[in-house]
Amino acid sequence: MQLYHATASPFARKVRVLVREKGLLDRVEEITVNPLADPAELHFVNPLGKVPALVLSDGTALFDSPVICEYLDTISGSPRFLPKEGEKRWQVLRMQALADGIMDSGVAMIYETRRPEAQRSPDWQQRRQSGILRSIRKLEDEAIQLAGPVNLGGIAVACALGYLDFRLPHIDWRKDHVHVATAYAALSALPGMQATLPS
Repeated sequence: MQLYHATASPFARKVRVLVREKGLLDRVEEITVNPLADPAELHFVNPLGKVPALVLSDGTALFDSPVICEYLDTISGSPRFLPKEGEKRWQVLRMQALADGIMDSGVAMIYETRRPEAQRSPDWQQRRQSGILRSIRKLEDEAIQLAGPVNLGGIAVACALGYLDFRLPHIDWRKDHVHVATAYAALSALPGMQATLPS
């Protein structure tokens, strides 16, 4: 399998962490691309021109990190990072969706700063930042779900928070979110997290 990724992408990092935590490195070749350069090789596997994209051995391409993560979690045995069924599955998927929303807003904020200054919208930047902080408050209220065995929701949260530290350090998300900060410190120590630091 081939995984198209960018080292700064939090969505691609989520997949890369899962690859390592599942012990799939010997089955996945990682190909670094710059999606902002609109490379033809990326468009060939994902017409949206976004990372991550995973090409299977039969040539089928999967894209969007939740789809890729679910596929990877099913192709090998334990540990499982996404429960097959029941209430726990929906909790993990919900947490992943919240983390992905934080990533979406963070990436949008960075893209906004790359527009000509006259075209930037401070109101939209503030709206995105407010959404990020509301989401982290929600995580703080439900931090018990970040404890215990590591799952896909926790990995997604760690990648989202790591992206904030990397690209948006002015957002002081640790303030008033002690439980989330504690959980993030533990998740950041995972070998997969340590091996995929953004650059």
